[in-house]
Amino acid sequence: MAGVPKTRGFRVAGFLRWESLRLLLLSPSVSGDLFSQYVAKPDSGTDLSGEPSQGHKYQPLAARMRPRTLSEYVGQEHILAPGKLLRRAIEADRIQSLIFFGPPGTGKTSLAQIIANQTKSRFERLSGVESNVADMRRVLATAANRLANSGATTLLFIDEIHRFNKSQQDTLLPDVENGIVRLIGATTHNPFFFVNSPLVSRSQIFELEPISQAEIARLIQRALGDDERGLGHLKCVAAPEAMEHLARVSDGDARKALNSLEIAALTTPPDADGVIRITLQVAEDCIQKKAVVYDGDEDAHYDTISAFIKSMRGSDVDATLYWLAKMIHAGEDPRFLARRIVIHAAEDVGLADPMALVLANAAFQAAEFIGWPEARIPIAEAAIYIAGANKSNSVIKAIDAALADVRSGKTIPVPSHLKDSHYSGAEKLGHGEGYKYSHDFPGHFVAQDYLGAKRHFYEPTEQGVEKKIKARVDYWREHFARLSDDQGDKQK
Repeated sequence: MAGVPKTRGFRVAGFLRWESLRLLLLSPSVSGDLFSQYVAKPDSGTDLSGEPSQGHKYQPLAARMRPRTLSEYVGQEHILAPGKLLRRAIEADRIQSLIFFGPPGTGKTSLAQIIANQTKSRFERLSGVESNVADMRRVLATAANRLANSGATTLLFIDEIHRFNKSQQDTLLPDVENGIVRLIGATTHNPFFFVNSPLVSRSQIFELEPISQAEIARLIQRALGDDERGLGHLKCVAAPEAMEHLARVSDGDARKALNSLEIAALTTPPDADGVIRITLQVAEDCIQKKAVVYDGDEDAHYDTISAFIKSMRGSDVDATLYWLAKMIHAGEDPRFLARRIVIHAAEDVGLADPMALVLANAAFQAAEFIGWPEARIPIAEAAIYIAGANKSNSVIKAIDAALADVRSGKTIPVPSHLKDSHYSGAEKLGHGEGYKYSHDFPGHFVAQDYLGAKRHFYEPTEQGVEKKIKARVDYWREHFARLSDDQGDKQK
């Protein structure tokens, strides 16, 4: 602008930079580490004056009620009970790199925040959903400077770590390896499948289990009675059957239970006495139906199909139907289910009931032809039949034994009398000479050498139809053994 000195903008900018630095240095929350950016500790619910923070005020109930200490933490006794390794490490501030995995609402983030509250390390937080490589490099560079200049260590918490791709996870490796940062990763997915193997090998893995119904009921009671962070100021009373319903339908998800409780409290008008009464009907309306935990291409997918197959193998028809229903409800591809049933019919029923494979294949064709929802009927029919059928895994064991022999043993040449004799010149080579045509003999069977070596791969069972097959195989093997003995005597 005309008439304005050119240096004015630089003076203003310089003043703003100095003022920002002055405020930063005078802030009581700054540790004096000039190489780091200020990262707040997990929200305790109060601001610097001790009054309830505005951010905390508008958080969902589940976030407000996060445990602040191990004594407030509910659940996961298998890893946090007194004397357990993880609890001792937290109390002694000897945390190394950790990965927590488990279903939603089981306390992974809360546990990381408890560690952050108790550790003497600088706490940094990233999200697998929002953060990128640039964010990671900034945090890692700051941690390296902090360690070099003040000796202070950094605790890096990454929520939803499975969301990072391989290259993003690889960025962490050198600094985790060298101790620049101590990593805490949280994920709903099995880290052995979704986190890089080198990162897994450098971390301790802890699996968090769904919160029990009794423990969720405790959390609900605590939230109802907490005036500072919970619903105590609203004068809420929940009927025992309402709390039981919330605890049961939440299916181990504490977040689901607490947020449903808050909806119930905020949408139910108080009675004449000014008390908000949460009845069973209110609880049912607020929590509705919990979505089935089932990711079509991830952990729950493989875990559920594994349970389905093992239930069929174990002949538990009801368990088979439950896991099948769960997958149908989640929208699994009917062709995938039918393929697994076909494989199972051959692998685990086999020759004990050959009709199982026929029925399974028919179910596959029907499912492919008609699709959902009608495909549930032929698929269930095949699953029930297979679960109730006689079982034998002799077929898969036999073919795998033969494959192992082919891969590792000396190659057995084809005997001359079994070689193809249907081309010109075969007779001169002696191919087919001495071959005996089975149908020319009584019982359509004749003992002759079909392999050129002594091998037994197939071991039939006496299950179902296979018992008859075993009798025939034993009869034929007896004749083959006699032939082998006779040939041995002639060679002598």
